Amino acid sequence: MLPGEPRIVSAAGMTRRDEAILTLENPSAFETSRAVRRLVIVGGLDGNPDGAQIALDAVRWFKAAAPKADRRQWVVSVLPSADPGQGRARAFAFPPSKGFFDDAEQPESRYIWRWVTYQVPDLVIEVQVGPSLQIHPPPAGSLGAALAEPSNGTGLGSVQSMLVTATQADGAALMRAVLARAVSLEHSALRRAITQRVARAPLALAHVLAERYPVDPGMTYIPSLSWLYTWKLATLTRDESLRAKVLSQVRPWLAGDKPLFGDRIQLNAVAGAMVFAELAKTTETDSIRQAAARLTADGVARSMAEKAPGVALHGFGWSDDMFLGTIVPARAGSPEALDAAGRLLIESARQLQRPDGLFNHAANAPAAWGRGNGFAALGLAETLTALPVTHPARSRVLEVYRRLMAAMKAQQAPDGMWRQVVDTPGSYREETVTALIVTSMARGVRLGWIDRSYVPVIRRGWRALLAHVVDDGTLVDVCVSTGAGPTRRYYLDRPATSGTDDRGGAMALGAALEVYQLTEPR
Repeated sequence: MLPGEPRIVSAAGMTRRDEAILTLENPSAFETSRAVRRLVIVGGLDGNPDGAQIALDAVRWFKAAAPKADRRQWVVSVLPSADPGQGRARAFAFPPSKGFFDDAEQPESRYIWRWVTYQVPDLVIEVQVGPSLQIHPPPAGSLGAALAEPSNGTGLGSVQSMLVTATQADGAALMRAVLARAVSLEHSALRRAITQRVARAPLALAHVLAERYPVDPGMTYIPSLSWLYTWKLATLTRDESLRAKVLSQVRPWLAGDKPLFGDRIQLNAVAGAMVFAELAKTTETDSIRQAAARLTADGVARSMAEKAPGVALHGFGWSDDMFLGTIVPARAGSPEALDAAGRLLIESARQLQRPDGLFNHAANAPAAWGRGNGFAALGLAETLTALPVTHPARSRVLEVYRRLMAAMKAQQAPDGMWRQVVDTPGSYREETVTALIVTSMARGVRLGWIDRSYVPVIRRGWRALLAHVVDDGTLVDVCVSTGAGPTRRYYLDRPATSGTDDRGGAMALGAALEVYQLTEPR
């Protein structure tokens, strides 16, 4: 509660005992325009919880008593107690070698590794209890030693680190000693790498992603979302090579060489017809337009099929249906298709939207899964884009959308990301939900559904997303395919992929295009 930064209580992760690994953070991790240096303090890595008080006392002195020059030059984040439950079976080792947030024995070290990295530090201090105040080089195998290596597994570069031992009364003296020693410290290689990522323009990133994805073409929503957005990018930039790429990859379905659906029809495959809805409206070649129209009609019919009003015949009963079951009708735009899309959205909200505005993943899955809320957001946004202002369902759909956007605004993590479980601060900060909410929120501001108080939220989310997309288009922390699960722990433990990912690439591409349209002069 002291004035100044850090001021946001959050969490870096969750222990195996469901205890939050609490943090005190600032909101500027991905702000590239500030010349300040960033300091991250970590206590408790030695298994001794007494280091937490030393770390907090150091931050208290910084906020309350440090010279103004120091407070102007430094921004601090702190993770006081790295193992609050004292549940480790073995000492932490860095960098983590296998598994990640789903690690069966030690997810805590993975959470800490990722959190420290994406606090974008110039200097990392590990605090331990000792007989006197002393500054040491970090020992082999420690967090600091791993971060100091240029090839440390982050793909970002090294960070200078120190191990500081101190007594319980040394918090203020510790901070004074560290700042005095680091008076001429330059920005870390890691920070310079993140700064370069965050500085990329929306269309520059969009081109990287459009050229890379999909890696695995097929008739499901994932590659089709890439095709839809790549086609949009080609239209914006008049890039005929991107148009040719899309047409080449969808030709087997246009030509009838591959069936649109298999024997088992599900909405994730039905949604693949979205690309044909776009081609049917915008392609100048008659044969392509006619073939695309036939495929679109098939996709619309499957999307509209209901087993009860607003309940998709080929759906899952999950919040995913709000996108998968509405995207083809929304893109096709026929009155009957839009009626069905409105019914699906309203019935899904009746069953799944909570009083706080977030969506449970399913009726039997009482958790606000990140991508599940992202699916709801994008389905609402796409349908609102297509619904006439006089449509009887529009006001209700708009109300559902606005409640969800307000809830997501309140749940944004300090660094701008959104989480795998949206309302659990220790849940990992995940790429696809961030991309989907940036996309849907930017569309809403641009088209006037929500006010411009959301613009800073979008900007922070966009910078955070940029930080999680590597220059070659690979990604950091994409939740794998996820069915409905009975507990929050099921979602916390879903694996996070880092590397090539068609799903995450498509969703980041959509966010890049929406941010471009929101921020560039018309």
